[in-house]
Amino acid sequence: MQHGTRTKPPAPRASLPRQVLDDIRHGNLRREVGRDLTELYGFFLDDEQQQRAATMSRPKRWFMVPWWALKSLLRRLAAPRRVLLVLALIFAVLGETRIESPDGSFSVGGDLQPLAILLLLVILMLELKDKLVARDEIEVARQVQLALLPRRQPVLAGWDIWLYTRPANDVGGDLVDFLELPERRLALALGDVSGKGMGAALLMAKLQATLRALVPLDAALADLGSHVNRILCRDSVENRYATLLYAELRSDSGNVRLLNAGHLLPLVVRAGAHERLAPMAMPLGMFREAVFVEQVVALGGDDMIVLCSDGLSEAQDPSGQFFGEARLVALTPSLRGMAAAAAGALLLQEIERFLAGARPSDDLSLAIVRRLP
Repeated sequence: MQHGTRTKPPAPRASLPRQVLDDIRHGNLRREVGRDLTELYGFFLDDEQQQRAATMSRPKRWFMVPWWALKSLLRRLAAPRRVLLVLALIFAVLGETRIESPDGSFSVGGDLQPLAILLLLVILMLELKDKLVARDEIEVARQVQLALLPRRQPVLAGWDIWLYTRPANDVGGDLVDFLELPERRLALALGDVSGKGMGAALLMAKLQATLRALVPLDAALADLGSHVNRILCRDSVENRYATLLYAELRSDSGNVRLLNAGHLLPLVVRAGAHERLAPMAMPLGMFREAVFVEQVVALGGDDMIVLCSDGLSEAQDPSGQFFGEARLVALTPSLRGMAAAAAGALLLQEIERFLAGARPSDDLSLAIVRRLP
């Protein structure tokens, strides 16, 4: 029997987590960093600065963009933190320095860079603290908003209905809701508040509450639009408005009563054809005396109407191109004869394929309404 000498096993080498290695290997990490840098560029530079940067030579752009971003950062910081940041930058530039009196009676000196790092760390901790506090408040708002959304899909005899909404951020400004009415009727609402974030979410909640209060009272949809508009004009903040698609269905009829207040045009999909319904009114909350009009669309068996927010048509891929109406219309042959949920899933699948990993730039909401044969 041959005996070999026992060798000491090699010490284990430190390695990155497998997920990190996979991200690097597939370019995910580089894509995420690039996406974050693009968002910083859009956040700290205004439109005019971005246009000027696009016309500059590369060396000038590499100098001017950080300078503009730094000025924007200083403007956004609270005054005490602004002073700390300026001191940190001064200490970082001075580095190791020494100051002596002319007669040599005293001298002050040392490496100022550790102090610069300490000041930057303090600023970062303060900003992170503010963000975490705001994050907690936003999480509460998100839970409240989720509680306001429908907990189930609407059900009405003779109809196949599917609703969906996805906010671009933690809270969104899209409204998706339904209300069961007497005489075997069902009301659907799809709205889009201008802007994003907390302000849009609050106005969305007000729009939802207003609709729920007024829908049982107004038989004519034109009157409903006028009443909601006057309330939003009275109570809304400046430069905030909302678009709305309101649809009313009956179980014993294929007619859909529609109120369109400045919203993206509904797409009607029929056997061998499709059509866009004409726009009928201005958005809510813009003009107090705006006039609203009720539309009626007759759907036959297997006919479908697609209601969506502009988060679908204005979805942007990594290169900045929009999904657009043409891509939506090109999908209409595939939608014909599909169940509402299947048609919605197909649209979402196409949107995700188009985004190719890019973050959604706007809230996305859909309502698919199909008349059963």
